[in-house]
Amino acid sequence: MNIKKLKSIAFVTISLLSFQMNAQEAKPIEGRWNLTITQDGKEVPSWLEVTHSGFSTLVGRFVYAFGSARPIAEVKFNDGKFNFEIPPQWEPGKRYMEFEGEMKGDRLIGKMVYTDGKEYDWIGVRAPKLEFNTSPVWGTPMRLFNGENLEGWHAMGENQWKVKDGILISEKSGANLVSDQKFDDFKLHIEFRYPEGSNSGIYLRGRYEVQIADNFGLEPSSIYLGGIYGFLTPNEMVAKAPGEWQVYDITLIGRRVTIVANGKEIITDQIIPGMTGGALDNKEEEAGPFLIQGDHGPVEFRNIIVTPTLN
Repeated sequence: MNIKKLKSIAFVTISLLSFQMNAQEAKPIEGRWNLTITQDGKEVPSWLEVTHSGFSTLVGRFVYAFGSARPIAEVKFNDGKFNFEIPPQWEPGKRYMEFEGEMKGDRLIGKMVYTDGKEYDWIGVRAPKLEFNTSPVWGTPMRLFNGENLEGWHAMGENQWKVKDGILISEKSGANLVSDQKFDDFKLHIEFRYPEGSNSGIYLRGRYEVQIADNFGLEPSSIYLGGIYGFLTPNEMVAKAPGEWQVYDITLIGRRVTIVANGKEIITDQIIPGMTGGALDNKEEEAGPFLIQGDHGPVEFRNIIVTPTLN
């Protein structure tokens, strides 16, 4: 190959790389955002992620007050303003949810049109990084459930929870249960049991749901047992049959989570991108409680033991 042809190839290659780099320059909207939607007098925690796809298209994911992270096919962005729409998931009706917003300093502000056609305001702040402590100093394990009563817990609504023979029991769908104490980084040991077809979950810091459900014999999924709901999929399905006691040993440091379920490590040191549907709030920089889901079906718990970090 002659020198002239080599120079021509080099020029084309450099030009293409330069074009790609310029075309893929990060837009200010890119990243992860914690949204707060003011809806019917309540502040609804939600989450938005915007990323590049190819040369110029922006795509994303969105988490609403319930359900899982859902994909956004395109986020249209121009002169600091943006908009996108997503089909309903668990929301009533068939109308798409519509979002529009703009950058205001280091925040996003905008409006959402819900599936019922009503319009609501929202604001968004960048999700915090949450530093990972590589050398945690562990404190003394504590029993968060004393096996005798609901001391240290409160129900979010009319309480159907009770304690019998050292077991925390919800015999029917009802209120979620929240710990009074809050935690930053920790290890959690928790044992649970459910009847056929039931569903529950344990929320870490009240924001990240680890799914508990009757998924015996199914392929692993982020919305099945052991998954961080809608975000992280276990590497195998280890669910036992309904009616059997099962165990989670969970370590959460910053955003990084490891889950051992029924003696097998199914998620290893993975990053939780953001809050899952049903979170108490999205103030991720703050400590948070444990939330036990009681609004999906009957479930039982025992031996809830937390080991917090001291640093």
